[in-house]
Amino acid sequence: MSPSIQSKLPYVGTTIFTVMSALATEHGAVNLGQGFPDYPMSEELIGMVTDAMKNGFNQYVPMQGLSILREVLAEKVQNLYGTVVNPGSDITITPGGTYAIYTALTAVLRPGDEVIVFEPAYDSYIPSVEINGARAVQVDLENPEYKINWDLVREKITPKTRMIMLNSPNNPTGAVLSADDIQQLRSVVRDSPILILSDEVYEHLIFDNIPHLSILRYPDLLERSFICFSFGKVYHCTGWKLGYCISSPDLMKEFRKIHQFNCFSCNSPFQVGLSKFLLKKDSYLSLGSFMQEKRDYFQQLMQQTKFTPIPSHGSYFQLYAYHRLSEEADKDFAIRITKEYGVAGIPVSAFYQSGKDQKVIRFCFAKKKETLETAVVRLSRI
Repeated sequence: MSPSIQSKLPYVGTTIFTVMSALATEHGAVNLGQGFPDYPMSEELIGMVTDAMKNGFNQYVPMQGLSILREVLAEKVQNLYGTVVNPGSDITITPGGTYAIYTALTAVLRPGDEVIVFEPAYDSYIPSVEINGARAVQVDLENPEYKINWDLVREKITPKTRMIMLNSPNNPTGAVLSADDIQQLRSVVRDSPILILSDEVYEHLIFDNIPHLSILRYPDLLERSFICFSFGKVYHCTGWKLGYCISSPDLMKEFRKIHQFNCFSCNSPFQVGLSKFLLKKDSYLSLGSFMQEKRDYFQQLMQQTKFTPIPSHGSYFQLYAYHRLSEEADKDFAIRITKEYGVAGIPVSAFYQSGKDQKVIRFCFAKKKETLETAVVRLSRI
């Protein structure tokens, strides 16, 4: 007789990203669903990592990450945001941004705590909150620009509120935080014990000359925050699964208590290579214009279709409404166009725990031009 297991996440199944990618493979569809590039990453960075392997950097590095990499990151933060962070106490290298988010939550959440989560939200947020015994309190971003309603946030705050989770640029919407958002956030958390988790994995993928208002710019907010980043999103190597977290010393001390027993040490030669490649500042400062060109090209192509664009100011993604094409539920529509027209997207209802359906699909435009062209030729037939 098999042992009985009571699931910690009884409502969770296989993610929609896995489902749609498998469906795309089965039907030979262009995969604009999962967020990964189909163009090559830097040969120079690959060479730096290869050299590190050949030169013997293949054993454990310190638990908090390679010291030279953390020093380069601290210099980058000071140059970009004018904030001094201590590479010894404030930065930890992690196996990806999602891991950093999970570890930050696990470090501070206790059963009964509440966490404000803005939806549509990256699908790992709420399960990561709930597996720690806390409760996610959802606040819907307001259409059509997916802005935060801070009055509603204030209504949701209770004595149990432990954290507010932010994501800018946002996945899946491409929305970004404004200066007013920062002031409202300050007002909400001032004189409170509320912590902040800021998911900034698309830090450099921001468009239209909009500044990235990282929490790192604001020492009063940084003091109570975990800020999470991804090298994979920056350098087109999502499969490397390498990122980092920056926080204040007291919070990072708790973060590392979890990290040391879960991962301990991340991929050594990759850290060596990245510590050198990060010195080439244009490699990340030029990313916004590079990706904006892809967004603009995709938007131009999509004018041939009956999809309606929703503005995206950052990330790999743009949302498109399909109300001129169908009244189907978004998941049904996404599956049908994958099977019948050969293009995979992600139904935005998957980013709401309630499954809220606004007849919107997310497409990833971080693809080669010919990939986008093939996809839009097929979408124009719907």
